[in-house]
Formats: sequence, C-alpha cells, structure tokens
Amino acid sequence: MTLSADTASWPGDTPFHYEISWSMEESGSVNVGKIETSTHIGTHIDAPYHYDAGGKKVEELSLERYVSRAIVIDCSNKEKIEVEDILPSLKTPAVQTVLLKTDYWRDRNTFPESIPTMDEKVPKELKKKGIKLIGVDLPSVDSIDSKDLPIHRTLLENDIWILEGIVLKDIAEGEYELIALPLKLKDADGSPVRAILREI
Repeated sequence: MTLSADTASWPGDTPFHYEISWSMEESGSVNVGKIETSTHIGTHIDAPYHYDAGGKKVEELSLERYVSRAIVIDCSNKEKIEVEDILPSLKTPAVQTVLLKTDYWRDRNTFPESIPTMDEKVPKELKKKGIKLIGVDLPSVDSIDSKDLPIHRTLLENDIWILEGIVLKDIAEGEYELIALPLKLKDADGSPVRAILREI
C-alpha cells in the first residue's frame, strides 16, 4: 500500500505523516524528511509481541519467513474463509506462505467497518501443510471489533506469522515468490513492509 496522509489507519491509532524537516534551502545540499506513523499502517507484519506480551519482537524474527514460496488463493465473496476454501490449492510441498485474496477492502483510504475472517480451524490445518506465514488483503486477520484476537492467537499457537494489508487486486491465483521484509526495529511490535510477488 502507498503510505500517505490519506492512508487509512486503525481508528484512534497514529496516522501516517511525512514532512521535510530540513530543506535544500536550509541545508544547502539536501532535503531530509521525517515520518510519524503506527507500526501497523498499510502493508505490515505483526510480530508475536503485538498480541503476546512474551512474544518475539520484530528484530528477533527470522527473515526466512518473509522470503518464501507463496500461493495466492482467491476467497472473494466469502464472509468466513473455511478450511475447504484453502486446502485444495495447497498441492506444492515447497509452498510456505498462503496469501488470501478477498478483494473486500477496495478503498484503502477508508478504514472498513467490518471484514471477512477465517474459521479457527484453518491455522491447525495450514500447519499440517507446512505453512509458516499467512497474508491477507485486509487490515487484520481478526474481525475489526475483536478484543481477544482468536485468529491471531491460534496462528501463533501453530507457529504461523502474520502479514496484513497486502494488495492483491491485480494478482491472479497461483504460486509466486514473496519478498516482504520488515524493517529491523528494536523492541517493535510490528513493521510496515514493501511486499512484492515475483513470478516463478
């Protein structure tokens, strides 16, 4: 997602802001900008510490999970994503990442009031298939109003990490190489990423 003052942020969270703090006129040579933002703006990863006080923080996460063989699965027009919507597509043992395309969050400048979610059985079944990372084209894997975050917690119990806010509207179903590296932010609960898919 493009990060700008128009990018939707979680209600009450820190919106994205960029400004020039040191202009070429002032410095005599360069423009230098500064940003203020939530760690969960736009396309971002959740570190386990985000929803588990004892969980790993961003700089403790293995980067191998964020450079992986991925499969895009179209789950459009589904309010609840079930196991049977995903498992038939997982035919390649090399796939470690599942990216769910719901095409639900179309206006990325407006935060959605509700979003599709997945059944709590999904993480356990994904673990059996060797999945280590799940990505959604939504601001969360849980419902917008959830406080206990059951999907976040069930994914963690099954050692599956989370990528949220990806953009898949022009991406066809199939297998790709995903690269979605977080910034190395010490003690952080999450990080914006520049996620890309490369054709295999």
